[in-house]
Amino acid sequence: MRQKVDILIVDDLKENHLVMESVLTDEDLNLINAMSGEEALKLCSSHSFAVILMDVQMPGLDGFQTAELLRKIEKTKKIPIIFVTAISKEKKSIFKGYEVGAVDYLFKPIDPLILRSKVNIFKELYLQRRLIEDIAEELENKIVELTNLKEEKCKLEDISLEDFLTGTYNRRGIDRMLKMHWRNCSRYEMPLSVIMLDLDNFKKYNDMYGHIQGDEVLKKVASSIKGTLGRSEDFAGRYGGEEFLVVLPNTSLDGAIIIADRINNKLKELSIKHENNDANGYVTVSMGIASIFPKNHMNMEGIIKHADEMLYKAKENGKNQYKYIEI
Repeated sequence: MRQKVDILIVDDLKENHLVMESVLTDEDLNLINAMSGEEALKLCSSHSFAVILMDVQMPGLDGFQTAELLRKIEKTKKIPIIFVTAISKEKKSIFKGYEVGAVDYLFKPIDPLILRSKVNIFKELYLQRRLIEDIAEELENKIVELTNLKEEKCKLEDISLEDFLTGTYNRRGIDRMLKMHWRNCSRYEMPLSVIMLDLDNFKKYNDMYGHIQGDEVLKKVASSIKGTLGRSEDFAGRYGGEEFLVVLPNTSLDGAIIIADRINNKLKELSIKHENNDANGYVTVSMGIASIFPKNHMNMEGIIKHADEMLYKAKENGKNQYKYIEI
């Protein structure tokens, strides 16, 4: 069922209302009468009219004055106004109507066919405009909904890339970020270095102090590692268990060694007791460092493999140290 469209008839004579009502019998029309310009202004503040049929000569506010006032109000300034008048058809009078905002004229006696035709045109224009507005509002709501969903998706992705315990990247996050930096370093022919770290004798630490305390140590170590990274593009992630990976884009082997030394110094400052650590009675790490020019190699898995091999050598050589390779 189509919605009814409000049409405002403004005339100080009741018989003129009756004449137009007898012509405008379309079921889609909801005819609303105003006996004066003042009443028309009040009705326009509470209704949305497709068109206003307004007499020119009325006591109080005449049609021209009423139209001028309607054009000054934001809500009503775009309502089409058709003047219905029996006065002179002289150009001067007609121009006056157009100057105050009329879109058309009807002269009495009214031709029923012309009246119905004009009102029907404005009714259809109104319905089309409302349809466009409804579609625009729906689209706007959809855009807002999609924007919210995108923001939620980004938040969830950020969460899914983060290691809950340490606040560093998890394995998935490491892979994603490393791929991005690998491409950039390959494109711009820059070096890329990684440091694989492993807490020495950490199983023994958990056995002695408990897993809750062990988790606290992991958080402190992760924080210390992040504290050594001075650039926004450098990042650290928990590779698994007590293993961490530091990725250093556009960093040579010498630069990576500097970071490794900083990590060791940070851990010395922490001085976390670990009586079951054969190295020195405190929490220490062994590190494997690998530096590569991605431009000269086909995939990024190789650099992690080499860093892991260097880590193994550091462990085999007594722990609490680093080994490195430049590929």
